Amino acid sequence: MLIPVTAWILVTVVFFLMRVAGDPISAAMGGRMTQEQIEVRKEAAGLNRPILSQYWEYITGLLSGDFGKSQDNRQISEVVMTYGAASLELMFWALIVAFAVGIPLGRYAATRRDSPTDTGLRLFAILAYAAPVFFVGLLLKLVFAVQLGWLPVAGRASTNVELQLQHVSPKTNIMLIDGILYGDMGYLLDVLKHAVLPAIALGLLTAGIFLRLVRINLIQTLRADYVDAARARGLSQRVVTGRHAFRNAMIPIVTVMGMQIAMMLGGAVLTETTFEWKGLGYQLATYLSARDFIAVQGIVAFIALVVAVMSFLVDALVALIDPRVRF
Repeated sequence: MLIPVTAWILVTVVFFLMRVAGDPISAAMGGRMTQEQIEVRKEAAGLNRPILSQYWEYITGLLSGDFGKSQDNRQISEVVMTYGAASLELMFWALIVAFAVGIPLGRYAATRRDSPTDTGLRLFAILAYAAPVFFVGLLLKLVFAVQLGWLPVAGRASTNVELQLQHVSPKTNIMLIDGILYGDMGYLLDVLKHAVLPAIALGLLTAGIFLRLVRINLIQTLRADYVDAARARGLSQRVVTGRHAFRNAMIPIVTVMGMQIAMMLGGAVLTETTFEWKGLGYQLATYLSARDFIAVQGIVAFIALVVAVMSFLVDALVALIDPRVRF
C-alpha cells in the first residue's frame, strides 16, 4: 500500500518548504518584540534545534495526531476538526452542483456531437473551468445578493441562527446537520440559502471539468464495437447510451473526479475567503495573513493527507466499477 509512503513524502515536502520560507517566529513577531523575546519564543518552540531534530519531532507528532499549535495556542487538530467540518459541508454542496451540472450536460453534449448545442456546452465548460473562483463568487454576490437581494451576501448562516445553533447538542459544526437537530425549519432554510452562492461558485469550476471528461469519454465509448452490436440488435439510442456506453465511459472519469474532489480543498480557500465561509480554507488564509507558519504547516499537512487518502479511495472505486483493474 502506497498511502503511507505518499503521505510521508507530502508532509516532508511541506515541512522543508515551510522551513525554507524562513523563521516563523521572527516573521510573525518581528517589529513587535525585541530580539531577546523572539529568541525565547524560538527556544520554547524548538526552532533553535537542528533541522533534523525538528523534523523527527514533527513526524512523530503527526503519527500521534499532533499537527502542532498555532500562535494563539490552539491545537491544529482542534482547528481542523472545528473548521474542517465547515469545509466538508461546502464541498458537499459544491459536489452536488458539479455532478448535477457537469455529468448530464456532458452526456447531452456527447449525443449531439459537433452540433451548435455541443459547441455551446464546450464553451461553457471552458469558461467555467477558466474563470477564477473568487471572480465568479464576486459576480454571484453582485447579481443575486446585492442587486436582486434573493440570497445572503456572506457567512454560513445569519448571526441569530449561528448563536442558536451553538447550543445544539450534539454539535457537529456542520450547519445543515445542526439545523436538522435543532428542529426549526426556518433555521434550516436560512442555512440552505447561505450555501447556495458558495456552492455554485466552487461547483461550477469542477462542473466544467466533469462536462468535458464525460463528453470525450462517452464519444469514444460510443464508437466501440460492442456499442455497434447493441445498435444492430435494435436497441434504442437511449438504451445503448445509458446501459452500454455510459458506465464504461465513467471508468476513466472516476479517477479524475476523485482527484478533483481532493483539489477542491484548494479552491475552497478562495471560495471561503470570498464568502466569509468560516471553514478550513478561511482559517488557512487567516493564518497566512498572520504569518503563523506552524499553523499553516499543520493545515497543509492535513490537506496533503486527505489527498493521499482520496487517491486510494479512487483506486478502490475504479476497481469496483471495472473488475479488470483488480488483476
